[in-house]
Formats: sequence, structure tokens, C-alpha cells
Amino acid sequence: MFKILQKTLRAGTVTQPYPETAASLASGFRGLPEFDLENWRDARPAADACPSGAIAVTDAGRFRTVTVDYGRCILCGECAAVTPEGAVRVGRNFEAAATDRKALVISAQYTLDAEGRQTCLVRAAPEIGRQLTRQIHRILGRSLAIREVDAGSCNGCELEIVALNNSVHDIERFGIHFVASPRHADMLLVTGPVTRNMELALRKTYDATPDPKLVVAVGACGISGGIFGTNYATRGGVDQVIPVDVYIPGCPPRPEALLFGILMAVGRLRNRQ
Repeated sequence: MFKILQKTLRAGTVTQPYPETAASLASGFRGLPEFDLENWRDARPAADACPSGAIAVTDAGRFRTVTVDYGRCILCGECAAVTPEGAVRVGRNFEAAATDRKALVISAQYTLDAEGRQTCLVRAAPEIGRQLTRQIHRILGRSLAIREVDAGSCNGCELEIVALNNSVHDIERFGIHFVASPRHADMLLVTGPVTRNMELALRKTYDATPDPKLVVAVGACGISGGIFGTNYATRGGVDQVIPVDVYIPGCPPRPEALLFGILMAVGRLRNRQ
């Protein structure tokens, strides 16, 4: 017992102060890709390399529309690897949670020259998402009970969610804790592309959660279906089955990204935003 106390005292405080201060990221951390849309000369190689269809290119005569959907991005970095001019690079940003699905989509329109090189005409900013109600902020702003629902994920997101409860991230310091029953929950944290077998279970879980309640879709699969998409076995994103209040992109999103999205949902990041 004495040795355990000695080790604890030597370790000191290991809990990260995020979000009060910037997160401590590993040197090799891979965040969301960053796009220099104005200087992007050819988006086709990136679109062809993207395994999840997050980058789409549509040509119509001398005009081209390029769309980037962060809700589909699995952070593989292939788009940056095949873009030699540096218009696409792997960034370190993970604070990308949004209250509207459309806010995760950026697009640009280009003209094409004879060799197929593109020149930017218009860059479309993402639409501003709807604001959560003040009633939810007032009622749930200082304490939160979460029921996590695996609707068909690969368990990558679950590993990051479990990390929220360790001594490094310690989500309970915010008065946030996980519960076993949706009847005790204020928020549903949903992962996976919602398999057909889990669709009814997810609906019942949502109905069993008392109002006012929040729903957070986690990861590329929870937002759009990810690499699984929509098919005979999956419904796609969580919002195809139940209403969603906050979307947290990533594959999987790191614990800080999850914490950012959860605090956004209850209005605890207003000062930072």
C-alpha cells in the first residue's frame, strides 16, 4: 500500500487541463485534412484516392464543382499524399464538432483550362448550424448523464469513449458521467452506421430517454455511414433514424474531440467560441 502511495505522489497530476488550455498532441497526431481551395489545381487524384467518398468532383463543360465532406472523412491522409502542390495537407485540428450536418461540408467552383487544371471561382462557406435551445443549456449545462449506444461500429470509437473516463481526460470533473439505462440519461452518444438489426433498438432507446434530451453522432460512421455507407445492412448516419443535435467527425475522434462536442452540446464552450 505504501508503494502505491509513493508511486501516486511521484506521478503527480496527470489529468490534462483541456479545454481550459490547448490539448497536448503527439508529434505524429493526424487531424482533419486542410484544403487550400483557391490554389488547388486538380482535385481528381484526391477524389480518386479517397476511400470513403469524402471528396467529390463534378464536371460540367468548362466548370467543376469540388465538395469536401468532413462527415465522411476517415483521416487516412490519402488526399494529401496524392496532391503534390501542397493544396491539401494533414492538419492537427480536431475541434470540428458541429450542430448541423451541413456545417461539415465545404465546396468550391472552378473553371477548367484545356489541360484540365482548375482555377477557383467561388468558395462556398459551410452553412451555419442551428443553435441548441436555451432550455437545454439551462437544464443540462452543469451536469450530464450519458448513455452510449453502439449501433454497429467497429469499436474504434468505443475505445476513445472509454478513454474519457481515465485519469488523463477525466470527464467526470465536468459533472459528466455515463449511465447504464437510457431512462437515467440526458444524452445519447451514438456510434456506428446504424445496422438494420440495431435500428429498432436505437429508436426504442431514444424513446426511453426522458425529455429534454440530446443526441450526439460520433465518428464518420455515425455522421454519414463512413466507409460502410448505406446498403442492405446499414441505414447510414444516425440522423437517418433519430434526430441529432451535434456531429463529431473523425475515425475515430480522439477523446479531446469527443469532449469538445459534448461540451458544445450543453453550451459549456460559449466563451471559447
